[in-house]
Parts: sequence; C-alpha cells; structure tokens
Amino acid sequence: MARHVSPDAPARWQAPAASGPVTAEVRVPGSKSLTNRYLLLAAAADADSVIRNALDSRDTRLMAEALSALGAGVSPEADGTLRITPLPLTRETGADGEPTAEARVDCGLAGTVMRFVPPLAAATGRRVRFDGDEQAYTRPMSTILDALERLGADVSSEHGTLPFTVHAPAGMRGGHIELDASASSQFVSGLLLSGGLCDLGVELVHTGASLPSRPHIDMTLEVLADAGVHVSEPESGRWVVEPGRPRALDVTVEPDLSNAAAFLGAALVTGGSVRIPHWPIHTTQAGDRFRQIAEAFGGSCALDRSGLTVQGPERLEAVDLDMSEVGELTPVTAAVAAFAPGTSVLRGIGHLRGHETDRLSALAAEFARVGVEVAEGPDSLAITGSLTAAAAGSTPAAGARELPWRTYADHRMVMAGAIVALGAPGLEIDDPGTVGKTMPAFPELWTESVGS
Repeated sequence: MARHVSPDAPARWQAPAASGPVTAEVRVPGSKSLTNRYLLLAAAADADSVIRNALDSRDTRLMAEALSALGAGVSPEADGTLRITPLPLTRETGADGEPTAEARVDCGLAGTVMRFVPPLAAATGRRVRFDGDEQAYTRPMSTILDALERLGADVSSEHGTLPFTVHAPAGMRGGHIELDASASSQFVSGLLLSGGLCDLGVELVHTGASLPSRPHIDMTLEVLADAGVHVSEPESGRWVVEPGRPRALDVTVEPDLSNAAAFLGAALVTGGSVRIPHWPIHTTQAGDRFRQIAEAFGGSCALDRSGLTVQGPERLEAVDLDMSEVGELTPVTAAVAAFAPGTSVLRGIGHLRGHETDRLSALAAEFARVGVEVAEGPDSLAITGSLTAAAAGSTPAAGARELPWRTYADHRMVMAGAIVALGAPGLEIDDPGTVGKTMPAFPELWTESVGS
C-alpha cells in the first residue's frame, strides 16, 4: 500500500538559511499523541464526546478513519473540533450467526494506529484486517500481537508484523499479561487504553530491562483518568486497569510540544528568541523536556501562563544527554548539536531504529552528507558540531542543490533538515510532504517564522 502524499506537496523544499537571529512567535497545532489517544477513548466511550483543537494530520486522519471502519462516528468541524459517536461493543452477528463483515484498517506509517487500534478492534468482536505503508512492514509488532493472543484474540500474521488480522468473536477475557516493551512504550499504551473493555480488565507487567519514552505512558495514564477509567500503577512497571467503558470526553488538546521543538531549536542555533503561546504549565508530553535540553545547550527558558519563550545563547555548549525517555526529540536535538562546538553525545536511543526509519543511521548518513562528523553507536550518536548559522547574503553551499537532505518518509527528519539548512544555504529537503504525518503546515510555518 503506497504512502499517501498530497498532490500539492513539492518533491523538494529549499528550506531557508538564517539571515540573522530568529525572532518569532509560533502558534503550534494540537498534539498528535493526545489527539489520537482521545480519539480512541472517545470511540470506546459510553456516550458522545467532543475533542477541541484536535490536530489535523495524516496520523490523526488515519486514526479517525480506523475508528470509523470499526463503527464509530467522527465528525470534524471547521474550527478543529471533532465530535465522536462511540462504536457498538455488542458483538453483533448476522442472520447466519457470524460476526458482522470484516473491517479493514489502513495504519499508514502511524505507530499509534498499528499499536493502539488492534486491542480495541478485538473488543468489537469483528474480524479486522490491518495493513499500512510498505515501510511500516518492518516496524515491530509481535509484542502486541502475542499479547492479544494471550488475552483471547485470534491473530493471523505471517511475520509478526503488518499486515495482520485480529478476531475475538467471544470477546477479550483479559487478566494478567506480561510483555517486554523495550522496543516501544506504545505496546503498553495500546493495551492500557482498551484494557477496561476486557471482561476482567488487565493487569500488565513489563518484563524488559528498559522502558523507552516513559512520558508517553504517563500521558496514557492521564487521559485514561480524564475518561474515568480506573487504572493504577502499584509498582513501577506494573499497571492494573479495572473493567468498564470510558466515559464521554469534552477536552481541549494541548499544542504539540515535540513539533514546537524545531522552532525552539532555530532560536538556539541563531541566538534568537522564539515564543510558543499556550505552552502548558503542567503536561505529560515528552516535548516539554526540550526546555531542559535548551538549557543544556546554554539557552534560557521563560515559562508563564501565556506560553514559553526560549532565548538562544551567544555560543552553544556541547551536551551529553540521555534521550531514552524523549526519543522523539532526538532528530531536532541532533540538528542543534551539529551547531555546537565540540562533541555532543545523545544516548539511550537504540529503540529509534524501529521508528518510521532507523533514525540513528538516517541522521548519521545525512549529517555526513553535509560535512558534520558523527559516530554512530548501537544506541547513541556522537556529533561534532561544525555548522554555523548562515549570515545574510551567503551563497549556497557547494553542491547543495545536487545533494538534498533525505527524509526517509520520516517527519522528524524534515524538521531536523530544516534546522541544518539554517547553516547550509541552498540546502533542499527531499520529500517535505512526509511531515504531513504530524504537522502538514510545517514548511510554510517554518518559512514564515525563520524567513529567507
């Protein structure tokens, strides 16, 4: 199944170089991670729900389409509000006693769809076929599929990856389940989000030595609480979800802080100042950790009830950061490190090899192509900063037009490339439309904020 690209998306985008310190206020759309969690809970809820400031992107559309395929109603309004009618969970059968017709779900390249929706699909009692982009066939899935089988579902998958079929005509019994979620915290979140729909609820125990992206699990726990689901964590790595449907939601989605990080990165590398309105005082979004990352590079942060302002330093400092809990910030952080004199080390990121692409290898390859020295370890990158923010009137770097920054169908690589282009005049970003996964308007908003 081909990856959808807007017919209006250019094949390449010449991202602007810096003409001086970037000074901007950037209004960032809603969080993809929150939008998709709220969507799934609303589809499973006991009454109609309203989600305000929902993100409109490829991943959120795929989630809405998946839930619609299962029987939920998702109605968008012009102001970004979504109204959701929950899906039936009565395991209806036809005249011949068989479950209703097989549903088909397109996951695209969205981890939240391929890992969150299968447990919900099993709870409907329908046979559901999951497929996605060809590149998604390599993403780890066996952990969630094995767990669903142990909880009572029939799973058909040739290689433990997409495509696969889930069917639980007798429902999901639930109970105690152990799994190793070292490859992705989404395995934990996917089971917790629909755990209450199992007859016995779910007691989930993580058995692995490490658990990446812990803030995303905290986000899942928070949205479950918002929906009135009784979930507890008696000890680290063990969660208990009591049986019961979520209650209806009326929520407003926070700005996507991980997408905001790219704009804050522009302030850091140019010594400028960028403000993000409505940055939440309290949040479980992993992107909030970029405040600490900015300070580690020598920047300063000012957070108040109206938003966050990041001021870049006169000279960036090299960093040594454990990124295991905030892996999604790695591409942007690595791009900032390419401007910091000395060698910066980003550690604890081996799990990023199983994301939209092998992000460690992709970053190492693209930095090498623009002359930045990178040492790639099994779960780390060591980046020796050599870029400087381009001055006004600079001429394009030699060969830049013939050597685009490749993005590997990965939205975060588009954002990293945009930061690199600040110090590489004339650099073109290949396949910029892939950023539509989480922020379709990124190239336009970036050009408007950074200037040309």
